[in-house]
This record gives sequence, C-alpha cells and structure tokens, in this order.
Amino acid sequence: MAVSPGAMGGLLRRKPIEQIDDDSGGSGLTRTLGLWQLTAIGIGGIIGAGIFSLAGAVANEKAGPAVLISFLVAGIASAAAALSYAEFAGMIPKAGSAYTYGYVVLGEFAAWFIGWDLLLEYTAIVAVVAIGISGYFNDLLGFLDVNLPLWMMGAPGTEPKDVAAGSYKVNLFAALLCLLIAYVLNLGMKSAARFETVLVYLKIGIVLLVVVVGVFKIQTSHYSPFFPYGWSGAFTGAATVFFAVFGYDAMSTAAEESHDARRHMPRAIVYSLAISMVLYVLACLVLTGMVDYRDIDTDAAFSSAFESVGMETVGLIIAVGAILGILTVLFTFMMGAARVWFSMSRDGLLPGWFAKTHPTRKVPTRITWLLGAGSALIAGFLPIAEAAELTNIGILLAFIVVCVAVIVLRYRRPDLPREFRTPLMPVVPAVGVVFSIWLITFLQWHTWVRFAAWFAIGLVIYFAYSRRHSLLNRR
Repeated sequence: MAVSPGAMGGLLRRKPIEQIDDDSGGSGLTRTLGLWQLTAIGIGGIIGAGIFSLAGAVANEKAGPAVLISFLVAGIASAAAALSYAEFAGMIPKAGSAYTYGYVVLGEFAAWFIGWDLLLEYTAIVAVVAIGISGYFNDLLGFLDVNLPLWMMGAPGTEPKDVAAGSYKVNLFAALLCLLIAYVLNLGMKSAARFETVLVYLKIGIVLLVVVVGVFKIQTSHYSPFFPYGWSGAFTGAATVFFAVFGYDAMSTAAEESHDARRHMPRAIVYSLAISMVLYVLACLVLTGMVDYRDIDTDAAFSSAFESVGMETVGLIIAVGAILGILTVLFTFMMGAARVWFSMSRDGLLPGWFAKTHPTRKVPTRITWLLGAGSALIAGFLPIAEAAELTNIGILLAFIVVCVAVIVLRYRRPDLPREFRTPLMPVVPAVGVVFSIWLITFLQWHTWVRFAAWFAIGLVIYFAYSRRHSLLNRR
C-alpha cells in the first residue's frame, strides 16, 4: 500500500492502523511478559524517588502537609491520561507508546515531536531517580559511620554545609547506578523482568512498613497549618511531583514483549496506577504526621523521620529498602527510552543501526548502553532539582497528545475494535488535556528554555535526516 507524503510535505502522513498488527515477528523483540509482570513494571516506574525523596522535598519547600493534595491533583491528571493510554494500548500493542499512537492518529511530525521529547524526559527521569537513591545511600553510610571522599558524593552546585571540609565534584554512586541498570536490561527482558518483579515486591513491603509502623508516631499538630504555602504551593508541588505519578506510559512501550498485549496492557496500566496512588496517599499522611514539614530531610525523608523518633533500626531498613526499591524506576524508564528509540529507528526516523537487537537476548543493546551513559552524565553532574525539571514538561506534552489523539481516533474510526474504552468520552481525555496544560503553567521559565533548545536540535535532525529516510516516505 503506497503512502503519499500528502499535505505539508509529508508532515501529516500517518501509519495506517490496519498495517499495525500485534505480531512482533521480525522486529527482533520477543514476547515474555504476562499481566502481573507488566503491572509490576508499571508500579516499579510509578513508586520510587517520588515517594522516598521528592515527597519530602516538596513538603519541606513547596506544600507542607498539603503535599498530599499535590499528589492527588497530579494523580487526577495522570488518571485521565492513563485511561486514554489504556484504550490505545488495547488497539495498538506495539513498542513506542505515545510516539506510536501519535504516528497513527496525528501524523509523522507529531510523532517525531513526542518521540524526541520522550527520549530526553525518560533519560532525565533515570538520572533524577539515581540521584534520589544516592541521597539514601549517603544516609545509609551515615548510619554505618562510613565516610567516603566528599568529591564523589554529590553534583557540583549541591555543596555540603561545611564547605571548608571540601566540595562535591560528581555524584559517582548515581552515575554508576545508571550504568548498572543498562547492564541489567541488556541481560534480556525475561531475566530483567524477574529482577524488576522481585524489587517491586520489596518496595511495596517497605512502603507498607512505613505506613503500619509510622501511623503510631503521628502527631496531629504537625498537620497544622495544612497549607503553609497556600493553595498555590500545593499546585506548584503537583507540577513538581507529577513525574512521580506516571510510569505506566513507559511500561506501555513494552507492548511487543507482552503476551496477549491487547488484553493485558490496558489492565496493567489501570492496576499499576490505582495501587500506587493508594500507597502514595498513605505514605504522605504518615510522613507529614511524624515530622514537622519544616524539619523533613529533603534527601532521605522517611529514614530520617524514623531516626528522629528514636526508631533508628526501622530507618536503616527503610534506607536499604529505598535504595533497592527505587532501582525499579530506573529499570522502567530506561527500558521505555530504549523502546521509543528502537521504534523511531525501525520507522526510519533515526538511523537503523540503533534498531539492531542482540542475536540471542533480543534487546536493543546499542541503544541501552548509550542511554545508560547519557543518564549517568546527567546524574553525575546535575543537582536533583535541575534534573527533575527536565522531566515534567515533556511528559505533560505527551499526555496532551495522547488525550487529544484518543478523542480524534474515537470519532474518526469508531468502527475499530477496542479491548478497553476510555469512559465518559470525550470528558475524561479533555480533563487530562486541561490538567496537563494547567500543570505546565507552574513550571519554571528555564525549564522551557532547555526544552526549546532540545526541540530545536530535534527539528534540525528531522528536516535534515528523518523526513527523507522515513519508511512512509520511501513507500
């Protein structure tokens, strides 16, 4: 079937949805994931540094006890988008997630925009989470009275309080973690998914430990004032923690590695977000009830909270569990970035050299190592706040594209079979669009500058290479 470039020099050419089947034959990927493995990957991507590190930082600096509201607001926006993702995942079980959905519905340029955007966002998320883990690692070393050289314990710009003792040069532990996850992913999806699932169970156990033990240490006076920074602080916090309430989108990039993806992917998306939001709400209530928001440790909030109430052993367990549990977030998002890059290369928008998979392990090893190195550089040399703000704008834009696309396709092709249908169409996707646009307005101006610079680089690559080498253009 020939595909004409069409209007605007082919910028709007779309992948025919009838030509996208759910067979991964010839793609280089193999189907090894079941429903609960997918759900574990989704939970692994959602629950991580957002609960163990970022929740404390937002409570301390932006929202106070209203960090709970921040997570709920972000969760509502994320849920509206999640239902839209679920509908697409049941129709188009292919690697690439929002990139592939955009290609089918909105055209090649929109797909390029989202794919290029997600490469930066997912890589930055890996770096942010690695930095968050390093905070707990340093806290754990403090418990054990181990002193590492100061130069390897943090990025430039995050100097220790006692500057006379030395200064930070690189967050070495965070950088090494990124490379470790790249290695695990290159072992093959079956082995890597087992590693991920075990750590997810451990992480859920740690969160439940926090809730069950910490509830007895709550002082209700810590909840007053509930909005010390006003409603605007809670909403600003929502924009900051938003990256902590998605992960299912990265999980959906593994569609070609899932058994019966049309049925399992929508369920895994809904299950993973629902379970994670319940745990987030409970953990935030306990944290801000145990410790005055002004005294929360922004690096290792929960372990320090238990230490402050005389439960050092529990704090030590949480520190160890947080280090191991947060690894699942690195796994999910580095996997997501690799699958988006793989899909773009397979479609001709990036060089096909990247789409080559390992002959026996059937994973895109070249891409994965490049992503490991890129995230290691960000984690090693950027403070967590600057790295975190690289993540949110791109994901919010991806959510807008997916929510718009699900509305367009529902009215353009109502005849298509759908394993899952987004309820209250078009209200739910519209809510996702409005919430996402609203949250974008709370981001800092320099976040826009960095995003614009990345997008400008993408434009050059698209018009210099991708537009001519696209498979649709060749057809």
